[in-house]
Formats: sequence, C-alpha cells, structure tokens
Amino acid sequence: MKEEIIMAGFGGQGVLSMGKILAYAGLMDDLEVTWMPSYGPEQRGGTANVTVILSDQPISSPVLNRYDTAVILNQQSLDKFESKVKPGGTLIYDPYSLRNLPTRTDIRLVPVEAMEATFKLPSAKVYNMVLLGALLKSRPLVSVDAVMRGLKKTLPERHHHLLPLNKEAILKGMELVGE
Repeated sequence: MKEEIIMAGFGGQGVLSMGKILAYAGLMDDLEVTWMPSYGPEQRGGTANVTVILSDQPISSPVLNRYDTAVILNQQSLDKFESKVKPGGTLIYDPYSLRNLPTRTDIRLVPVEAMEATFKLPSAKVYNMVLLGALLKSRPLVSVDAVMRGLKKTLPERHHHLLPLNKEAILKGMELVGE
C-alpha cells in the first residue's frame, strides 16, 4: 500500500495541521511516512498545501507532481491540483468556497459539506478535522484511534481538553461521506 496525498487551501484553514496529524497517525499505525508542507510568507490567508505519503514500504522521494488523493479547501487549490490527481484517484472537496466545481470524470469526486457541518459544531476551528474525517471514510488509510493518538501528540497538553471535540468533528466528516 502506498498513498500519495495533497491537501491544499488557504493559510489558517488548518491544512498543514491536518497533514501533520495524518502523518503522525501513519506513524502510530507503523507506516512509512513523509510530510512536506509548502507555504509562502502569506501563511495566514495565502495558499498553503502539504504532501503526505503513507506506505508500508520505504518511500523513495517526498517530491510528487501527481497524487492518488487530493483534499481541496478553496478554488485556487482546485484550479492548481485537480489536474494532478491520477486517473482513478480521489478528489475530496468542500463546495462551500468554490465558484467552479471539479469537472473530471476519470476520478472519484467526493463533495463534503464540511463548512456547513462545522457551523453546527461548538467551534469553527475543527473545520480541518471534518475534512480529515471525510478523507478517512473515503480512503481508510489509518485508524481513527491512530488519528486521535497523533492528534494528542501534536496538540500542546493545554489543548488536550479539545480532543473530544476533534473526535466529534472527525466522526461528523466520516458521516458526511456517502457509501
């Protein structure tokens, strides 16, 4: 198993954190992992993306230009990465902030009303966890337990009281993805 994933959106949406948590979850599940963030000086409000590779074999290079799965949070990221999803791959997106929806017919398109779901949760800061849940349902690469252990590892201890809310958001994201 080897899965090459790109997650992309605006800085401040939690894209890099989502990738980091997924990478830690891969480590918790004894997978080989790479995590490669990319963002400019406009970290808050500019575009940001992260490449995560999960594999049961050694990973030769973290540098990719084609992906098995893309998680897209904004129009600029869709415009940039839709064409870079491999045929037969998966594109997970939140239509809330998109003017133009994805048009490819050779990949699996997974719309997730993550922003709408986040409005119903106690904090908007778990938007990225809703999308991570959608990824886990669409591509069950790691266990929810591993994600929670990875989240506990990445969150400062003073924020551990937020773990139940994050798990609720992950489970909500999983629920939003149809069979």
